[in-house]
This record gives sequence, structure tokens and C-alpha cells, in this order.
Amino acid sequence: MTANRGPRSTTNGRELRLWKLGRALTATFAAAVLVAGGVFYGLVYLLDFQEIDTAKKLDAKTLFDMMKLSFGVVAGTGALVALVVAYRRQRVDEAGAQREATRLHTERFSKAVEQLGADSPAVQLGGVHSLAGLADDAPDNNMRQTCIDVLCAYLQLPFTPDPGDDPAHRLERDHYLALRKVRHTILRLIGDHYRRPQGTYRSWQGCDLDLSGVVIDYGVLMDFSDANFSGGRVSFVFASFSGGAVSFDRASFSGGEVAFNFASFSDGMVFFNGARFSGGSVTFRGAMFSGGRVTFEDATGPSPEGLMRAAFSAPPAATVTVPPAWQLTNP
Repeated sequence: MTANRGPRSTTNGRELRLWKLGRALTATFAAAVLVAGGVFYGLVYLLDFQEIDTAKKLDAKTLFDMMKLSFGVVAGTGALVALVVAYRRQRVDEAGAQREATRLHTERFSKAVEQLGADSPAVQLGGVHSLAGLADDAPDNNMRQTCIDVLCAYLQLPFTPDPGDDPAHRLERDHYLALRKVRHTILRLIGDHYRRPQGTYRSWQGCDLDLSGVVIDYGVLMDFSDANFSGGRVSFVFASFSGGAVSFDRASFSGGEVAFNFASFSDGMVFFNGARFSGGSVTFRGAMFSGGRVTFEDATGPSPEGLMRAAFSAPPAATVTVPPAWQLTNP
């Protein structure tokens, strides 16, 4: 899984490379002369001129035609020079705009990360929305992935467990609930962005999502329903489902990778109802079902790797529902 990274270059290793103006104009003029010569000799060949009468005197009409031709060549060359200069100016302006967009994105990114690391949950919540907005507006996929990585890294940080309803711990519980709100907001935003069709605005499909080791606790629903996992990797490795829910209903797995390896299901719910498995990778190797519910009703395609072994070793408190065909092919 991808490690946490800082903002990456928006040019993906490609830099603005332009010839020097003198060299570009020389090449343009040479090309114009070659084209003009080619056209001239082409016309001579097509019109089948076998010889030119050098004894004939040059009259005024022929001289005027030659002057028109000369002015036409000069005008054409000037137009080509202007085109080269305009192209250079456009490329330089585009590169400058790209650098400015990268600079502004980096400044916004630094401020959002600073908010996310604040002590106040309210400020952290503002940082969450800022990072999500930055991911939506990122100039390229590298910067979008960086914002997503930071949000996932926050979810992987250890957090204080619920201190309970004891009035003596009221302040601690209020702080715990506020921080849980921040975590649930991140999970909700991730699910919302992954539900959007790939390639559309605010869609994060195709990006890597590292949720390994996170706790999906009470009161949260990650909605991946109708999503198309045709690229990227989503990891719930060693995640703990202790009351929350994740829905992959009617999702299509045709090339992406979703891993629940060694995940713990103690009271949570994961739904794959109507999901289509046609080439993507969904694995449950080493998953432990001590409770909770995982359903694959009306799912089509081969069963996820490791699912049946985990399902058959689950205690009665856990509910794992799979299509009849999977039970027949995975005794």
C-alpha cells in the first residue's frame, strides 16, 4: 500500500522543453523554403515543362508576377514566424499557469494538514473538508492521491476508547465523541466520492485507499454501492468492524483490488448483495468472524479468495451468507 507522501510534481516528470527562438525560426524558415521548392518543382513536373527559353527578354508582366510571388513567399514566412512565436508564448503561459496552480495547491495543502493536526476537533473537521476539496480540485492524480493518503493516515492513528457514561468523565467523553465525529466524516466522504462514476468530477475511483487497521465502529456507514472497482487498491487489512457497516451492494469488481485479509468482524456488517465479480480481486485471507454479518446475496462470479474458509470456521454468532453456487464449489 502506498505510504504517506508529500505533494508531488504536477508535470509527472515532464518539463517544458522549447527550442531557443533563433533555432526555431531558422528551422521554420528552412521548412518554408523546402516546401516552396517542393511545390515549384512539383508544378514543373505536373505541367511537363521540358525547357525554359533563356533567350526571351523579361517583360513587365512577368516581372510583376515574380514580385507578387516574392511578396507571397515573404508573407507566408512571416506568418510562420508569427505562428512559432505565438506557440512559444502559449506554451510558456500554460507552464506558468500550471506552476501557479501547483503553488496554490501546495499552500492550501499545507494549511489543511496543519488544521488536521490541531488539538481542536472543530479545526480538524475543517481540515478534513479542506483536504477533500483539495483532492477534488487537484491538478493531477498524484496530488489527489496525496490528499487521500493523508485522510487515510488520520484514520489509522490510535485514538482513545470510549470512556463511558460516567459523569466523572464527561469532558473526556465529549472530546471522544467530537473526535469520533471527525473520523466518521472522513469515512462518509470517502464512501461518497467512491460512489461517483470514475472519470467524473469528485470521483476518487482508481485511487488507492489504505484503510488497513482502521476501526469501523458504531454509527458509520461507508457506502460503496454501485461503485466500479476497475483500478486502484482498497485495503481493509487488519481492519476492525465493531459496529459500523460497509456496503458494496451492486458494486462491480472488474480490475481493482479490495483486501479484507486478517480483518476482524465482531459486530459490524459488510454487504456485497448483487455485487459482480468478473476479474477484480477481493480477498478474505485470514479474516476472523466472531460476530457480525457478511452477505453476498445475488452476487455473481467466483467467490472471493479465503472467504469460504473464514465462513466455515466462524462461530454461530457470526452470519455469513453466500450464493448456493459458492457453497457447492467451495465445500
